Amino acid sequence: MSEFVVAGGGISGLAVALGIARNGHTVRVLERNAEFAELGAGIQLAPNAFHALDQLGVGAEVRASAVHVDALRLFDGLSGATLVALPLGEEYRRRFGNPYAVVHRADLYAPLLRACREHPGIELRSGSEVVSYTQTASLVECMLRSGERLTADGLIGADGIRSAIRRQLVGDGAPRVSGHTIFRSVVPMDSVPAHLRWNSVCLWAGPDWHFVHYPIAGGRELNMAITRNDGASVAVSGDPVDRDVVLNGFPGLARTACELLRLGRDWRTWVLCDRDPVQRWADGRVVLIGDAAHPMLQYAAQGACLALEDSVALAGFLGSGSEIAPAFETFTAARRDRTARAQLAARWMGDELYHPAGARATARDAMLRELSTEDLFDTVSWLHETPVRQGV
Repeated sequence: MSEFVVAGGGISGLAVALGIARNGHTVRVLERNAEFAELGAGIQLAPNAFHALDQLGVGAEVRASAVHVDALRLFDGLSGATLVALPLGEEYRRRFGNPYAVVHRADLYAPLLRACREHPGIELRSGSEVVSYTQTASLVECMLRSGERLTADGLIGADGIRSAIRRQLVGDGAPRVSGHTIFRSVVPMDSVPAHLRWNSVCLWAGPDWHFVHYPIAGGRELNMAITRNDGASVAVSGDPVDRDVVLNGFPGLARTACELLRLGRDWRTWVLCDRDPVQRWADGRVVLIGDAAHPMLQYAAQGACLALEDSVALAGFLGSGSEIAPAFETFTAARRDRTARAQLAARWMGDELYHPAGARATARDAMLRELSTEDLFDTVSWLHETPVRQGV
């Protein structure tokens, strides 16, 4: 069996460590922060994510804390009219083999972290940032910011959108700044009026902006995120923002959506970034996964889902006795087309579903009105269904 270093202790890093260790390898996860923790709020999990979580042995625990929403609903953000609703009940679960649910990111991260801590083949090290690597035909050496050097049979870069491993492997510079600014808040559900406690993922689409909200943390909290296409050119990550900036930034927001927005508190803001798809994720004994390989905008709600897919797929290719470099190349070839399609689909959804105005919005509305429930299932099937080649 082989020994691997995973750079990054986020969702993808823990998931791939768990998948590989369950195949008999030993894994050292190196997290740059002082402790292993997942920041952020709500996250959507489609059936493909739950299939991966089941493969990793933590699916039941994540389901237990998830909110199993009834539908994905798209509204006209100005008039409040319903544009389309994708039902997520029994017919959907039968079609895709798993539910669609929403969770607090911590409720996804904690089961993965617990499983990694309990596995004898996994070592977790915080305060250990990998900044570069060298390799030979037989091993890879990881250089840490502290000056320490560690050797392993393979290195997996799970260190996010600003990955140091990607910087060396791909060399494509800084992430692309999308020009979209998002504001996020989480509020206790008991502060939400009863008539607004909807068990759905709701999206209000307006001209160059959209508003999303859904319950998380077992229904105890409401996650809210509102985004505007304002041409922002500098990346921002989690800065506090005054409530009035949010409330005054979306004129014309429909009454019900505005009522919800006014509940927000402790708002924070980000400028969304992604990268163009690339063909090369592997370099000998080094490979990228998750946001280090294919970071995408949030509009398809698949970033974490595809990272979980990556993790079990890579673990599957690294079976007992597998040659590492060929396995990394095979993994890349198996995953890059699907993830590239998702990256570009997320951009398209922001432009053509969530943010159009005028004639483009009218054309969108007409297109959506023609879709039956079966049409909607067919439209999302390529994303929500489990890829054929996935498994530990």
